Amino acid sequence: MATGIVKFFNESKGYGFIKDDDSEKELFVHATGLTDKIRENDRVSYEVAEGKRGLNAVNVKKIS
Repeated sequence: MATGIVKFFNESKGYGFIKDDDSEKELFVHATGLTDKIRENDRVSYEVAEGKRGLNAVNVKKIS
């Protein structure tokens, strides 16, 4: 699984972006792809899946 930091997440709109630790690229994350509640600056692990507009983070879990 990939890891990164939540750069932005708008809880009311249900989406945000995660900055990948290795590539430092940003991935889109939607509330439907979360397994835990996340907030900005949380460390997370996730899988990458192809979405309608590019790569998305899915199965996003908060790392303690």
